[in-house]
Amino acid sequence: MEATTERVLRLLSLLQRRPSWTAAELAAELGVTDRSVRRDVERLRALGYPVHATAGVGGGYRLGAGTRLPPLLLDDEEATATAVSLRLAAGGTVVGAGQAALRALAKLDQVMPPRLRAEVRAVHGATEILVDPGVQVDAELLTTLARACRDAVRVRFRYTGRDGAERERTVEPVRMVATGRRWYLMAWDVDRDDWRTFRLDRMREATATTWRFRAREHPDPVAYVRRSVTEAPYRHLARIRMHAPPERVRELVPPQVGRVEDDRDGWCVLVVGGDDLDWLAVRVARLGFEAQVLEPPELREAAARLARRLAAMTGTG
Repeated sequence: MEATTERVLRLLSLLQRRPSWTAAELAAELGVTDRSVRRDVERLRALGYPVHATAGVGGGYRLGAGTRLPPLLLDDEEATATAVSLRLAAGGTVVGAGQAALRALAKLDQVMPPRLRAEVRAVHGATEILVDPGVQVDAELLTTLARACRDAVRVRFRYTGRDGAERERTVEPVRMVATGRRWYLMAWDVDRDDWRTFRLDRMREATATTWRFRAREHPDPVAYVRRSVTEAPYRHLARIRMHAPPERVRELVPPQVGRVEDDRDGWCVLVVGGDDLDWLAVRVARLGFEAQVLEPPELREAAARLARRLAAMTGTG
């Protein structure tokens, strides 16, 4: 009986690992006959796990969605990665998700082997999380928008714009993008007949309608949101050519702050927005690379003013 129980648990673990298995593949993994596999599948079904079978040459077994979540059988790497991810999620930007992550982490810690528990606690003990607290969004809003993206239905909501005015918006959602501090929705704005980016923390009373829409060609959501949050909100848009590898500049400039374009001969172009050109000049100078201002010309003047102030501070002006 103990061997049978262990084999059934291994079968459940295998079914969770891949979308589908043939009976022969499962038999080879478990070291039993096809007939034993069929009996073990029936045992799983009797326990309430929906194991679906498909007949024919290309048929096999797959684990379906049931009325409750089956126990996840994780290997060492999966258990460690899950525990660390839950620890990070505890300080996330989704309302209520932090407490849920802590509860899940407590359950995982309770059943984790001592050697793995020690490794995970060593990682936690040696790590501090330096993150901006960000703006929290409601989990129900995330679910509503996710389903609307999946089902291609229009969404109606109240939205507070940058001017502080609240208006009703109707959109055809495509994808949500998280930057680490905020969540954004890329969608087709029905009233403005164009693509738009919406901050989820500025939405309220979001409702999925019954109006289905036909998917249209759209920009890459990540690139579109990145461009929207780094360029559109600001008075000035600067392009600075920098003598540095693009990947090095990307390490210093987060994607929600600026966009880095490849150039040639060891140079790259940083595209960044700002409302204050003096502030932009300081930020670019602090990166520590040789730089050439491509546009706007006013940024060159701001950089010259900064150079004069620094020279005066050192007594060499």
